[in-house]
Amino acid sequence: MDLLNTLVEKGLRREVPSREEALAVLATSDDDLLDVVAAAGKVRRHWFGRRVKLNYLVNLKSGLCPEDCSYCSQRLGSTAGILKYTWLKPDQASEAAAAGLAGGAKRVCLVASGRGPTDRDVDRVAGTIRTIKEQNEGVEVCACLGLLSDGQAERLREAGADAYNHNLNTSEATYGDITTTHTYADRVDTVTKAHAAGLSACSGLIAGMGESDEDLVDVVFSLRELDPDSVPVNFLIPVEGTPLAKEWNLTPQRCLRILAMVRFVCPDVEVRIAGGREVHLRTMQPLALNLANSIFLGDYLTTEGQTGKADLEMIADAGFEVEGTDQVTLPEHRVTAQGGCGSHAGGGAGCGSHEEAGSGSREGTGCGSHADGGVCGSAPAATAAEPRTDLVAVRRRGAGTDLAPNA
Repeated sequence: MDLLNTLVEKGLRREVPSREEALAVLATSDDDLLDVVAAAGKVRRHWFGRRVKLNYLVNLKSGLCPEDCSYCSQRLGSTAGILKYTWLKPDQASEAAAAGLAGGAKRVCLVASGRGPTDRDVDRVAGTIRTIKEQNEGVEVCACLGLLSDGQAERLREAGADAYNHNLNTSEATYGDITTTHTYADRVDTVTKAHAAGLSACSGLIAGMGESDEDLVDVVFSLRELDPDSVPVNFLIPVEGTPLAKEWNLTPQRCLRILAMVRFVCPDVEVRIAGGREVHLRTMQPLALNLANSIFLGDYLTTEGQTGKADLEMIADAGFEVEGTDQVTLPEHRVTAQGGCGSHAGGGAGCGSHEEAGSGSREGTGCGSHADGGVCGSAPAATAAEPRTDLVAVRRRGAGTDLAPNA
């Protein structure tokens, strides 16, 4: 198929595909799905082999957030029956992190609900980072504390943080429909601050919130321009008690197409399957490892994931291997240049030059013009999945409880 061959060639050269090509991936039919996975898998294996990086979440402070993000069970006004607790002490956080590391995780992600940290909060998290680093040799630590003020990213870096996560979540055009208490620009500013401070930038998206194909492509192209080292792809977990509890718009096939599109647009970046893979990919999770090179181990912030043991068995059965602490995740050119997901060779346009790619056009649903027919064709519209509320369970173990974590 001409389109897939073109995308593979571009991916191996770290060359940005066109918006039309990215849209065409999302518009492929289920009959073409394995061809799409195989093509994107070539790009994934070229840059990352068959390694899978494991990450482990520690929710430092759960619930009681003043922001109104519609997808979040910790939001203002949420009636979800989640765990609610204030800051874990450094030793508690380190103990929680140790469980994930013992299960094979290479990176610990320290997350706290809220609009953003106060300077006192940064001091608190800095102490936690130091404790985890002292007790666990070779561990990577990523902080995710919300919107950053000037100087806070630098202080986290000085404390030993390796990365900072702050997701864009959705397109700029639809951001105001999801959140009203802060702006899309606020999120971009925080990612920029983290990058400028020397932290590895981690920023991704949430699919399944009712967005169009154009919105998905817009946010992924915007992420490419921001140049993160890792892109988490979340699939909405419709938690009862949140405004998006009734949004069941994803099928396993659509999730795979989304992951393939992200891989083609950001070929040499750590693409992480994040929240919701168990809910929406279900038995297709092993196939997704051909597209993403990173997953979260065990539970998420407020909901349960599959068991850590099942994660490890899935990776082994699919013919992949867990990435060790002695292995470098990113390709050498990104490590040495501290670069991002774009093509910078030969004086090319790199991550940019997409004419307002972040905002894009939301009119129409066509996938553009593809010479020789491409693979887009007349793909049927995606069919919304049947609600699988049985797969959504609130986390009752691990951080903030007296029960052993799932790792």
